[in-house]
Amino acid sequence: MLLRNKRLLSLAVAFLLIFGIAFTPVYSNAEEKNLNITIIGTTDIHANIYNWSYEDGIEKADIGMAKVYSVIEAIRKENPNTLLIDNGDTIQGTILADDLYNTKLDLKHPVIDVMNFMGYDSMTLGNHEFNFGIDLIDKMAKEAEFPILAANATNKDDGSYLVKPYVIIEVAGVKVGILGITNPNIPKWDGPKVTGLVFDSPVASAEKHIKQMKSEGVDVIVLSTHMGYESEYGGDGADEIIAKFPEVAAVLTGHAHTTENQKVGNTLVGAAKDAGRQVVRFDFELAKENGMWKIVDSKVSVIDVNEYTASQELKDYATEYHEKTLEFLVEVLGTASKDFAPQSEIPGIPEAQIRDTGVIDLINDVQLKYTGADIAAAALFSQTSNLRAGNITYANIFEIYKYPNTLVGVEVTGAELKAYMEWSAKYYNTYVPGDINLSFNPSIRGYNYDMFQGVDYKIDVSKPEGNRIVGLKFKGKAVKDTDTFKISINNYRYGGLKSMGIISGEPYFESDPKSLRSFIADYIKENSPITPVVDNNWEVIGADFNHPLRNYLIGEIKAGRLELPKSEDGRSYNAKAINADEMIKAGLIPDELLVEKYVVKSGDALYKIGWKYKISWKKIAEYNKLVNPNLIFPNQVLLIPKN
Repeated sequence: MLLRNKRLLSLAVAFLLIFGIAFTPVYSNAEEKNLNITIIGTTDIHANIYNWSYEDGIEKADIGMAKVYSVIEAIRKENPNTLLIDNGDTIQGTILADDLYNTKLDLKHPVIDVMNFMGYDSMTLGNHEFNFGIDLIDKMAKEAEFPILAANATNKDDGSYLVKPYVIIEVAGVKVGILGITNPNIPKWDGPKVTGLVFDSPVASAEKHIKQMKSEGVDVIVLSTHMGYESEYGGDGADEIIAKFPEVAAVLTGHAHTTENQKVGNTLVGAAKDAGRQVVRFDFELAKENGMWKIVDSKVSVIDVNEYTASQELKDYATEYHEKTLEFLVEVLGTASKDFAPQSEIPGIPEAQIRDTGVIDLINDVQLKYTGADIAAAALFSQTSNLRAGNITYANIFEIYKYPNTLVGVEVTGAELKAYMEWSAKYYNTYVPGDINLSFNPSIRGYNYDMFQGVDYKIDVSKPEGNRIVGLKFKGKAVKDTDTFKISINNYRYGGLKSMGIISGEPYFESDPKSLRSFIADYIKENSPITPVVDNNWEVIGADFNHPLRNYLIGEIKAGRLELPKSEDGRSYNAKAINADEMIKAGLIPDELLVEKYVVKSGDALYKIGWKYKISWKKIAEYNKLVNPNLIFPNQVLLIPKN
C-alpha cells in the first residue's frame, strides 16, 4: 500500500513537473514580457483616394489614401498589434467626393468604402463632414464598418449623441480607448446645417468621457481631436485638454494641416499635413504590473508618404470611383478667351489679393446674377487660382472655387456692410515705411479675405484695423449706416458673420444643396466664350512702394535668394512685408547698392556735392567719417549713400 502510494505520489510529482514545464514559463512571460502597441493616425485626407490631382489631371507623389495604405501595410507587417484611426475632414475636398457623391445619398460613399477596405478602427468627425448636412453623417455611420466618433456633438432636443463618443478596443489583452472630439466652432461655419445640435466644450467633454472610459477599465487613453494643438478661437486647443488630463497617452490633432510631433509631459502629440501627405505613428511599450497594464515607454513619429509607392491593391479596389470622376471631367463647359488672373509681380503674392482681377469679378458676377443681390463678396481660395485661356472643364472651376459652398442672399444695413468690410480688411498688415510689398496678417487664412463687387471702395493700409475702408459708395453715393442692401455670399461666410454678430438677417435666398461651383458652371455654359472683365471698383492705398531697392529685392525673390515670410504653422503665406530699411540696418544689402563713389574735383564743396545727389552734406560727412567737413581734396573719393 505504501509502495503504491509512493508510486502515485511520484506520478503526481511527474505530472506537476510536466505541467509546470509546459505552462509555467508562458504564464511567467505574460507577466514579464513587455508588449508593443502601435496606433496609426490620419487626418484631413479631404477625399484624396488616389494620388491624383483632378484639377491638374496629373499623378502626385505626395498625396492620397493609396500612398497612406502602403505605409499602413508596412507598419502592420512590423507590428500586428496596430490600430488605425482618423480624425476628420475626410470625405470632403475633391471633385470625386464633393461633386459626385456627397450630395447623392443613394450611392455608396467612396471614401467610407475605401476606409472599410483599409481596416480603420475609428473616425472622428471633422468640421467639413458637416458641410453637406446631418443626413450625410447618418449615412456615413451606417456604411462605416468602424465607429464614427464625436463626444461633444449632441442632439439639442433630447441630449443624445449624434454619433458615438468613444470606443474601447482590446488589443492583445490591452484595452485601448479612443475618444473622438470634433471642432466646437462648427456653428460658426455651418450654422444653418447644425441648428439641431449642441457642441460642448472639448475640455468639459473630455472630462466626462475620460471618467466613463476609466470606469470601463481602459488601459490606454487616446484622443482623436479635430482641432489644432493650440487654440484657434479660444477653448478649442488640444493643449488645454493635455494640461488638465496628463493621463492621456496620446492626442491626434488635426484641422490645422500642419505637422506636429512632440511629447508634452507623458502625452504624445501628433498631427499630419492634409491630403494624405503624412501619417502619424504612435508607439507604446507596456508592461503588466500588479495585473494592470502600464505604459513604460512611448514615442511619436510622422511619416512622409512620398517615400512609398501607391498601393495598387487599393487603386484597383477604388477604380470605379476614380474613372467615374475622370469621365465627369471630360465635358467641355465653354471656353475662356484669355487668362483671368494676371501673373504675379512678386512670386508668392497673388495679384488677385492685392488688386481687382477677372477671377474674383467672375465669381462675384455669378453670385449677383443668381441671387439678384446688389453686392457680392468672394475670396481667393488658392494662391494659384486662375481660369486659363482655352477650354473650360469642371476641373478648372474647382481650381478657382475649391470648396463646396452653397449660395446665400441676405439683407444687410449699411452699418453691417461696413463692419463686414472692416473685418475682411484686417487681412492686410499695416504698412510700414520701407515695405516693398503688401503683406497679410499671419493669423488670418486667405479664404477669410473677401473682395466686394457692387460698391466702390478703398482700403487704407496705413490706418489701424477697423478704420481702413474709405470712400465707400453704392451707385455713386456714399453708403449710410441706415441704408439697406441685398448681399450675396457663400453659406460658410454667412454662418461665420452671423455667429460673430456682424450681420443679423435671415437669408432671402439659399441654394442648398446646389453648390456655387454649379452656378459658375451654368454661367460659363450660358455665356461662353467668356472674357475677363475687371471694373477696378476697389484698390489698396496708404502704401508707398517706390523704395530705390524695390526692384533689386524683387529680383532676389525671383532668383530664390530671398523668401517671403510664412506664418509659424506654414499655412499663411506672405506673412510679413520685405522691408528694405530693415534689411539695410541688418547689413543684408550689398554695399555697392547703397553707395555711389564720387571723385572730388577742384572747387568742390561738400554742400555742392550734397545738392547734386539731393542729400544733406552732413550725411555725406558722417558716412565718410570726415573729421573736418570743410576740408576735402581733389581726387579724394567720397562714398555717397543712396537716398
